[in-house]
Amino acid sequence: MKNIVDEGIRYPQKYSISPKITREYCERAIQFILNKIDQNLETFTYKFPAPASINNVYPAIDNTDWTSSFWTGMLWLAYEISGDDKYRKIAEIQLADYKKRIEVKICTDTHDLGFLYTLSCVAAYKLTGNEEARNTALKAADLLMTRYFEKAGIIQAWGDLNDPGNRGRMIIDCCMNLPLLYWATEMTGDGKYYNAAWNHVNQAAKYIVREDASSFHTYYMDVETGEPRFGKTAQGYSDNSCWTRGQAWGIYGLVLSYVYTGDWKLIELNKKITNYFLNRLPEDYICYWDLIFTEGNEERDSSGAAIAACGILEMAKHLPLTDPYREVYQNASLNIIQSLSENYTSASCPESNGLLLHAVYAKPDGKGIDECNIWGDYFYFEALVRLVKDWKLYW
Repeated sequence: MKNIVDEGIRYPQKYSISPKITREYCERAIQFILNKIDQNLETFTYKFPAPASINNVYPAIDNTDWTSSFWTGMLWLAYEISGDDKYRKIAEIQLADYKKRIEVKICTDTHDLGFLYTLSCVAAYKLTGNEEARNTALKAADLLMTRYFEKAGIIQAWGDLNDPGNRGRMIIDCCMNLPLLYWATEMTGDGKYYNAAWNHVNQAAKYIVREDASSFHTYYMDVETGEPRFGKTAQGYSDNSCWTRGQAWGIYGLVLSYVYTGDWKLIELNKKITNYFLNRLPEDYICYWDLIFTEGNEERDSSGAAIAACGILEMAKHLPLTDPYREVYQNASLNIIQSLSENYTSASCPESNGLLLHAVYAKPDGKGIDECNIWGDYFYFEALVRLVKDWKLYW
């Protein structure tokens, strides 16, 4: 692995104080979420929220996008935190749709099978022992394996595997899709899934993460020779900037690979990319859509903030009590969660059917700018659940 600079924490005073977030505070925030989910149950039983809202309202769509499972995952969180079977019932209704999607191969040319089947079917199996959900998730893992290029050691992100415009493209988001493969090895005893995931995360660490601890969004490999080609962006400001949500995917994704592999170098790298992220947060702790921006009128990305908060909380769990960063990271996560709760929820926009306002899907494409993003809603909920119970990963 190349030498990655560790910036440290440039403004340690910013993360030296833990905000007063009590259990009651979190429970009130969770109750707001449950009330919002209740309002959406009828609309999103056989349909799913679109990836991003329009005027802060999610349209209802079929299970055809990469984001469907964030809603199903929210239902599982709601069931787990409340014990109310109404959430489980609807999540289980949706499992049939995920089974059909993998069997018929509806919009499955994507590495995001990990997102789709971890938060729907793996979560179902872990929480309820549902064997059909387990089998569906294993089929998804097999399909994900068809996107693995052994010589390059990567899982191709999206699109036709023979399309020269996409061939050999890995993206930092895929670090979040790898748990499906690690889990498949645990379920089957077949090491091929683990090996593919392990090879991919090492290639991401080697090529997607830059020497200054920022990240490319995408990186191209030559799948015939295994040689690296070049990095680019798809959703960031420029090829040389650092797309915020990508950095957040890396923060959470690297620690998830650590959970399955125990390789401490992933934690050491994760601390560096986390420091880079925290050093570029504005005064209210909620990141701009690209980390090249630290002030001004550019849009924030509340969804990137929620993802990072979850990843940083997970990493802090694995740091020794003597690690000087442990308290910094816990404080940083709590400050992010508090700011989201007090300044970014749809409590100020009651007509919205989402949770977090002020997110950005893909600004270069003009998609979901200053809107709700369904993954932001999921990770905000997950972050709060982490604060009130010893939550076991769906990932």
